[in-house]
Amino acid sequence: MDIKIIKEKNNALLNRRELNLAVTFDGATPSRNDVRAKIAAMLNAPLELVIVQKMNNEFGKQEVESYVKIYEDAARMKQVEEAYVLERNKLPEPEAAEETAEE
Repeated sequence: MDIKIIKEKNNALLNRRELNLAVTFDGATPSRNDVRAKIAAMLNAPLELVIVQKMNNEFGKQEVESYVKIYEDAARMKQVEEAYVLERNKLPEPEAAEETAEE
């Protein structure tokens, strides 16, 4: 998976950076969490402060256009973002912890 930054904007009012990306890939479309992890690693940002707002994939193309926001702090992120966006970008729970909790 290769990520190319098309446009980057610093939004000082909302304490975040806004990125338009082109994500190229082979095989299946990458998940939202895969894109978040790759962006966090590329830009040296905390994973929990990266929000993937949208991912647009055209049929037959091995490319996704994506809009990503990187916040400076979690308090501002929770104040600005809608609840469904935060839920959509929530980190997955480890499955092993769920199995031990059920037993």
